Amino acid sequence: MARRKKEPKSVHREKIASAASVLFLERGIAATSMDDIAKAAGYSKATLYVYFENKEEIVGILVLDSMKKLYYYIASALEQQQTTKEQYNFICRGLVQYQEEFPVYFKMVLDKINIDFESHDYLPEEKETYQIGEEINEKIKEFLISGIDKGDLRSDLKIMPTIFIFWGMLSGLIQLAENKEEYIKKAMGLSKAQFLEHGFHMLYCSIVDSGE
Repeated sequence: MARRKKEPKSVHREKIASAASVLFLERGIAATSMDDIAKAAGYSKATLYVYFENKEEIVGILVLDSMKKLYYYIASALEQQQTTKEQYNFICRGLVQYQEEFPVYFKMVLDKINIDFESHDYLPEEKETYQIGEEINEKIKEFLISGIDKGDLRSDLKIMPTIFIFWGMLSGLIQLAENKEEYIKKAMGLSKAQFLEHGFHMLYCSIVDSGE
């Protein structure tokens, strides 16, 4: 215990969050208790509450960390690729990578997101997660505007609705492929990757300029 006291608070929080992340992936968030997290992290339950008020705070930090990685995936895709189609393909791959790395949080970010920050009934991590989500939307906005300016994408696209539809369709497709992987293989003779590639192409065709 003496060694732990010398370590910064952030080190303890990281250890606890890391242990919780493993349990959430194995059991799910609802089935994981603070007792479970304390044991897995090697802390007493009382000590756990020194670093986190509750399980929701731990979840909030993990969701925030996962969203930061998603932002990195998408920003990297837009910076490294030149053509509109290449950028689109890498955005899709980034979303698939995000789902595979963080399946629990992938579902959560598709759920209801708190946007009422006038009240004080929210975690700091919630607001930061929301802000990162807005930054991701801004990156997608840049992608769409660039594609329109190049003549690759339809000029009649309404940017903000398109961004929201874009997320809904891509994330829904990825989740569907994950949930129905065996059915897709048996009924269609396609691997999950092949099914996603086909679906991503169909969605891209819906925003491509008809003159391309």
